[in-house]
Amino acid sequence: MTPKGEQGPALRADAARNRARVLQVAREQLAAGDDSLQLNTIARLAGVGVGTVYRHFPSRHALWEALSAERFRELVDEAQVAADDEDALAGLHRLLRFTLTHALEDTGFAAVLESASDTDARTSALKAELDRAVAHLLDRARRVRAIRRDIEAGDLRRLLCGIEHAVRSGGSGPTRTDIYLDVLIEGLRPPR
Repeated sequence: MTPKGEQGPALRADAARNRARVLQVAREQLAAGDDSLQLNTIARLAGVGVGTVYRHFPSRHALWEALSAERFRELVDEAQVAADDEDALAGLHRLLRFTLTHALEDTGFAAVLESASDTDARTSALKAELDRAVAHLLDRARRVRAIRRDIEAGDLRRLLCGIEHAVRSGGSGPTRTDIYLDVLIEGLRPPR
């Protein structure tokens, strides 16, 4: 696993340029409304060989991970801020809203968030960092009896992914999102 902030082994200058070009083209495709991320098409548009794209990104999911890295870093930072919030429940609610908002805006980020396995060690490291911050937040919320004892960080991630799917599949707007988040928060409370 690479430590926080490291990019792994240094790439040759031409390889680094090719990787950056592939990411740029993929972002342009997404901005144009095409989230298919067909690696062959991206190679052609980037002016590199298909093998070059697959060397950097062996799968579409690997490309999603690279494209989502910055957003994932933001989520980890937000989780750390929430974990230190004086009001643990308010911090948790804010973190859930932040995560859901970003997952609804970015299907690739949502796919990386819900994926049980990662292709890049940096993604795994970010998820571990996220889980540590969320576990700390949940421990604080449990101490003040704001949430039930049997919920773990991974459970929370899966529940949020379920809400993201429900909102997306139902074509729901902000009102439904708020309702679903309220239901989740209520469900996290300890039994009476």
